[in-house]
Amino acid sequence: MNDSVSVWLVVALGFLAANLPFVNERVLAFWPTRAPHKSLWLRLFEMLVWYAVVGGLGLALEQHAGQIYPQGWEFYAVTAAMFLTFAFPGFVYRYLARRR
Repeated sequence: MNDSVSVWLVVALGFLAANLPFVNERVLAFWPTRAPHKSLWLRLFEMLVWYAVVGGLGLALEQHAGQIYPQGWEFYAVTAAMFLTFAFPGFVYRYLARRR
């Protein structure tokens, strides 16, 4: 796989994974909840889990392409901020724009 394709794949999956907790009522998109609606805290926890999953996929793609470059805290701060930015459309859909 081309390096450019793998980068865009991780970005696209990051966008989808960041919005996934806000567009469905299942836990991690697999298990149904007993409550009629998920709480915001559960959605934020799901975002953290999906951030780790996408990061692991990115790490696997980087390892497949060659040597893994060591990352500092700055990398994780920037990618977490990018993940939160990607989640904004789902948050707006769930809490601001959607009429019940």
